Amino acid sequence: MGWLKRFQSDNKYLVFTLLYLGFCVSYVDRAAIGIALTAVAKEFQLAPNEMGIVISAFFVGYSIMQIPGGWLADKYGSKIVIITALFCWSLFTLGTGFAASLTMLLVIRFLFGLGEGPFPASSFKAIAEYFPKKERAKFTGGLVSSNYIGSALAPMIIVPLMIYFGWRNMFHVLGVLGLAYILFYFLLVRPRRVDEETQEDRENRGRHMKKLLSMPLMWKLIVAAFCISCINKGLDAWMPTYLLTVRHLDLKAVGILTPLPFIAAGLSSAMCGYVMDKFFNRKEQYLLAICAAGTAVFLYFMYTAQTVAGVIFFQCLVYFFKSCVLASAVAIPMKLMTGAVSGVASGLVNMGGQVAGFISPVIIGYLVLFFNGSYNAVFYYLIAAAALCVLCSVSIPRRRTDSVSL
Repeated sequence: MGWLKRFQSDNKYLVFTLLYLGFCVSYVDRAAIGIALTAVAKEFQLAPNEMGIVISAFFVGYSIMQIPGGWLADKYGSKIVIITALFCWSLFTLGTGFAASLTMLLVIRFLFGLGEGPFPASSFKAIAEYFPKKERAKFTGGLVSSNYIGSALAPMIIVPLMIYFGWRNMFHVLGVLGLAYILFYFLLVRPRRVDEETQEDRENRGRHMKKLLSMPLMWKLIVAAFCISCINKGLDAWMPTYLLTVRHLDLKAVGILTPLPFIAAGLSSAMCGYVMDKFFNRKEQYLLAICAAGTAVFLYFMYTAQTVAGVIFFQCLVYFFKSCVLASAVAIPMKLMTGAVSGVASGLVNMGGQVAGFISPVIIGYLVLFFNGSYNAVFYYLIAAAALCVLCSVSIPRRRTDSVSL
């Protein structure tokens, strides 16, 4: 294997590029079910609440693996965890196309979530492994932007595949592409450890974990991530169906318009780490609160818009502000804490967001069912989640130091 070590690189920009591409692939795979949901529901004769459960099955497994994924990355390094997650989610993406019943589909989506779950925390761990501490917030925000670029690319990839091959074969193609990506990451990335990690850090992972769980800051970031992700996951899952059924767009129009909010979100995430360091150092909670408030305001304008163009315009602003909240919530622990616990710390915050991933789509499904297809209550629910995020953010006290000791 000596030839492989000579071929591999630990260049931080190469690693960042591959991680960015990996997140794009994961979000294309993940967005596929939301875009295909109308066709899936027609084939399996699903009610709105059952459609929400299909979306949520993935996030049940995904949220379960956030903390274990971070712990495994802290213990064994990011590369092995990333490759394992890549293999599992690609396999179950491919398997989604073979689902023969609702039960089988739910099992596959749950296993899909379990497989992909370790990927985010291990990717943020990789940022800590390859980047110095002073650059981590900026590159963490940049990496989070890949989520939205992947989601923006998803309709442009998924809709043509669905139109020409059907929803089942679309999942087969995406699974094969994911398996091919694994080879590139395995061949090109040389594993390494966090520079500041010590033998004492490696021997005290359990103590560090308990310390993190006892910190009010971590719990407030978890709650903020949960609240804003109720909006994030809810809109990601249901906006294609909303545009198709309430605003009466066709599938091609949805494929053209859906990427626009994600592009806005990608720009916001890419900028937020720089903005945080430049203008909100030691007062990051104000950035969270301002962006959460902007999310609530533009959700209302989106709900009351009279035209499809207005809906999409205000949705872009919603995504711009909410994505800054999410990126900041993950970047704050990366900025303040030693890289030795970056996997677990980011996994804890991401867990808050992913718990919302299986709760919010189900809530929306039941609201749509209860109100006979109306989305009025859905928008009030989303606005309330943003308001709660504002309250949680402003309760974070201003820091007096540039780091948090464990």
